[in-house]
Amino acid sequence: MKNVGEARETPAGAPQEELATGERSTRNRVARSILDHGPSTVAELAGRLGLTQAAVRRHLDALVADGVVEARERRVYGARTRGRPAKVFALTDCGRDAFYQSYDQLAVDALRWIAQREGGSEAVAAFARARIAAQARTYRKAVEAAAPEERTEALAKALSADGYAATARSAPVGEQLCQHHCPVAHVAEQFPQLCEAETEFFAELLGTHVQRLATIAHGDGVCTTFIPKAAGLGISKNTTSQNTQNASASTAGRNPA
Repeated sequence: MKNVGEARETPAGAPQEELATGERSTRNRVARSILDHGPSTVAELAGRLGLTQAAVRRHLDALVADGVVEARERRVYGARTRGRPAKVFALTDCGRDAFYQSYDQLAVDALRWIAQREGGSEAVAAFARARIAAQARTYRKAVEAAAPEERTEALAKALSADGYAATARSAPVGEQLCQHHCPVAHVAEQFPQLCEAETEFFAELLGTHVQRLATIAHGDGVCTTFIPKAAGLGISKNTTSQNTQNASASTAGRNPA
């Protein structure tokens, strides 16, 4: 998790910036303790971290507000004793994802297995296209509901909803679709078929050839796709196969991956 560290609570009178840093560090220690030991009570956390229960509650309140932890009743195995079960604090899925996960490596291993067992790079490309096809309905609905001149923007908003932090901006002879985040960038570094399938899909969806100018997977700061001004004047599900072929050819520019 970001900013995880071993730091004591900042004493009163410390500069505001130092105080804020100390607060974050201690809060991260609280979350890390829950990760290491499982759902925990306030008393258990205080004992493990050497903090007062009041301080632990304050940090837990902030973590709950941020969606990192949630309060729940402790699960009781066997016969339940009298009284209410103790309240414990557990990490949410969001909180768990803030710590290191090996999902990228798992995806790389899976794609490598597909390549080795099922037909090399073509099998990976088929998987990449199937993955995009599974997401196509939402994107297509958003684009087709927009006016022709607003369809790149509509696609950007749909991509942002899936975590791509996308924007659309004008260019001299068209538009640029910029994806400021790529959830699969680390995997795409080794399997550019993921980027190629995405580029083909953009072309099919927008009804014109498009050109990938830069990708995060290649080391650029943003994934940038150029869309000519002609895009949006005839977008439909029945886009010609020639447009898709042009899209593939256009990725042969600076960085098709």
